[in-house]
Amino acid sequence: MLMGILLANIWIVFSTENKNFYRLKDMPSNDVGLVLGTSKAVHGGKENMFFKYRMEAAARLYKEGKVKFLILSGNHDSVFYNEPNDMKKALMSLGVPENVMTLDFAGFRTYDSIIRCKEVFNQHKFTIISQPTHNARALFLANQLGIDAVAFAAQDVPSGYKTYLREYLARPKAILDVYLLDRSQYSSKKDVKVKEENDSQ
Repeated sequence: MLMGILLANIWIVFSTENKNFYRLKDMPSNDVGLVLGTSKAVHGGKENMFFKYRMEAAARLYKEGKVKFLILSGNHDSVFYNEPNDMKKALMSLGVPENVMTLDFAGFRTYDSIIRCKEVFNQHKFTIISQPTHNARALFLANQLGIDAVAFAAQDVPSGYKTYLREYLARPKAILDVYLLDRSQYSSKKDVKVKEENDSQ
């Protein structure tokens, strides 16, 4: 079991490292950036720095012309919790126009966000935006699903072992998602229509 987890992590990290970019000047350009959701606040109401840095990275990519449109994919499981809308508000405060953003409210997990970007929003080539360790898993999923993806690494956040352990254990599950999961269970609903210019890509 432990060996399987270790091998899964090695496979995911080494198969994606050449597509996980850390410097803006090295980033290839894409029409679409996929921003992976997270909560804007942590327990106790404190600002979630993963969210803050992720939004700043997405805004930088847009302002520097590295992406033209942003799909904001996250969890919206109640009227009190809406990751895509929180992302939209944060990005607008950073100067990103509302009309270049599309909200996907069914990005409950990373796998959902990736496969919906391809199968619901008809995007086969895009830039993933998250923290470096998360990007590795997202890139692996994209690669295995036949998507031409690169990733931009938002500033990382020093955190405890629990955060890294969670990601370490999530990577084997990503492999199971690709090879064993029934894709038909995922909603084909387009929660907000992608812009016409984007649909033509």
